[in-house]
Amino acid sequence: MGGVLVGFSIIGFVILVGYVVERTGVAGEDAGRVLNRIAFFVATPALLFTVLSHADVRVLFSAFLATVLCSVIVGMLLYLLLARLFFRAPVPESVLGATSATYVNANNIGLPVAIYVLGSAQYVAPVLLLQLLVLAPITLSILDASTRGRVSVRSILTQPLRNPMIIASVLGVLVAAFGIPVPDAVIAPLDIIGGAAIPLVLMSFGMSLRGQRLLQAGTGRKQVVAASVIKVVLMPMIAYLFGRFVFSLDGAELFAVVTVSALPTAQNIFNFASRYDRGVVVARDTVLVTTIGAIPALVIVAALLA
Repeated sequence: MGGVLVGFSIIGFVILVGYVVERTGVAGEDAGRVLNRIAFFVATPALLFTVLSHADVRVLFSAFLATVLCSVIVGMLLYLLLARLFFRAPVPESVLGATSATYVNANNIGLPVAIYVLGSAQYVAPVLLLQLLVLAPITLSILDASTRGRVSVRSILTQPLRNPMIIASVLGVLVAAFGIPVPDAVIAPLDIIGGAAIPLVLMSFGMSLRGQRLLQAGTGRKQVVAASVIKVVLMPMIAYLFGRFVFSLDGAELFAVVTVSALPTAQNIFNFASRYDRGVVVARDTVLVTTIGAIPALVIVAALLA
């Protein structure tokens, strides 16, 4: 338990540094966006490749991933039911709400939590792949159809080929699966670059928190509360039930799958909402509320299962 709290303290401190940097203007205008782009296009792909190239590929195609998928499906259906009965929201807002309730921050928060709390980034790798290769394309195709009246099949199919994190992850999995040797001259610089990923993403996230105001009247507070409760309270419970009683997970794997399910909503959802200009405030507030709420949720998970 002490190690878990230390891990969260490290993460929180780096986020705080990013917030202070943005508030004081030390790094200049738009610094958070620059750090985030460096992390997205350079540092995080390097980290994912080095981690996955040494990973146990059985974790990528196992009951662990099946448990996560089941919890995502149940969480989405629960939110859509609430949206149908109480919110009466249009299709785009309902889809974004359901995704906000289930799409975990496997990158910005998940990677640091996996490394400092779970002891290995390989536990978030399958979740990251599931979201980038399956959930994101499905979500974007529905948003395309419901807001534009058409679906760009070419854009959906080629999206994974334009995402550096997907490319790096797939290459890493192939190296691990087939035992392909990677020369030290290649892996060493990638290790150095990948080491910058976590500080960059945490500091850029801290920068993004400046100036945000939560849960203003008339902005969809009920949807935010519903999505947030599903994300940080119900999804870990659902993951535990599926993992323990359906897929027979125990020990470190059960702890890991519940921890991953308790992660906050990914900032990707805010990006999706901004791109289509639908449900932007709800998506933004859900990201912030779940990021705050995930801290006690993860501590409780660690106390019960670690």
